[in-house]
Amino acid sequence: MPEEIFVVPEDAHPERADKLIVRHFPEVSRAAVQKAIERGKARRSDGKALQSKQKLFPGDVLVMDLSPDPVPSLRPVELPLDVLHEDEHLIAINKSSGMVVHPGEGTGEDTLVHALLHHCGEHLSSVGAPLRPGIVHRLDKETSGVIVVAKTDLAHHSLASQFAERETGKEYLALVVGVPREKSGSITLPVGRHPTVRVKMAVTEKGKSAHTDWAVDEVFGTSSALLRCRIHTGRTHQIRVHLTCLGHPVVGDETYGYKPARHDGPPAARAFLHAEKLSFSHPVSGDCLLLEAPLAQDFSHYLGVLREQFSGNAIA
Repeated sequence: MPEEIFVVPEDAHPERADKLIVRHFPEVSRAAVQKAIERGKARRSDGKALQSKQKLFPGDVLVMDLSPDPVPSLRPVELPLDVLHEDEHLIAINKSSGMVVHPGEGTGEDTLVHALLHHCGEHLSSVGAPLRPGIVHRLDKETSGVIVVAKTDLAHHSLASQFAERETGKEYLALVVGVPREKSGSITLPVGRHPTVRVKMAVTEKGKSAHTDWAVDEVFGTSSALLRCRIHTGRTHQIRVHLTCLGHPVVGDETYGYKPARHDGPPAARAFLHAEKLSFSHPVSGDCLLLEAPLAQDFSHYLGVLREQFSGNAIA
């Protein structure tokens, strides 16, 4: 939309600027409004700067341009991919730790989508294009492991439905600080946006239902344990949040409670969480596909160090 004048209505209640603007322009996200304010594209009519948290009152006059940023075109980039399975309908990748799945604010040309555009050419689902062609689900940047991407729209809709209806099987390996008292358990605490730190998630009453089953696979003295986690829901950061609530944060995950000084193991360069197995029905044949991603080299090496240091014991 072009730059326009907005007068806060007389019947409006005093409210912080970003919330009030979103209330009157519901088609624009709060994040987009905050970005517009930061860039000076939403400001007071007298030229004075506006802040998101600043209160607006009836009669206040703003000059605003809430037009969305132009969508950039992505170019294919040749990046190494560990392909676990590929056919004309889908492709499954063992994503490396450190690789972002799709472009976003602050990302470069080293995302999985950039690599897939080079590998698959035009054979990616148009759903989610241009920034997320074929992307059905995601893994966090530091999480390694199996991720499936749709190459056709038919496959995309089928896979998206299976994820939404919880008809997929998802199993992760997580190395955690300390050793749980029980050999296995289930966590069903709701997960939602952190009330004060917007980039984090947390267990909160207002969150969405989340279900994680876990079992101890191997222990390393009292320092660490390797857990096998099966998730029945796919909330953002679900495993990381749930295991922290269990009292055993993922090794290397400083966002959710890992503190190097309080861990007996060697320093961890990243959060050791790996999506090991993913099962679903093939969108065309209906056959059950079970995809398994071997551990990343850094994760495997770290486990080897722990085994030497603590004589790791597998749990029967």
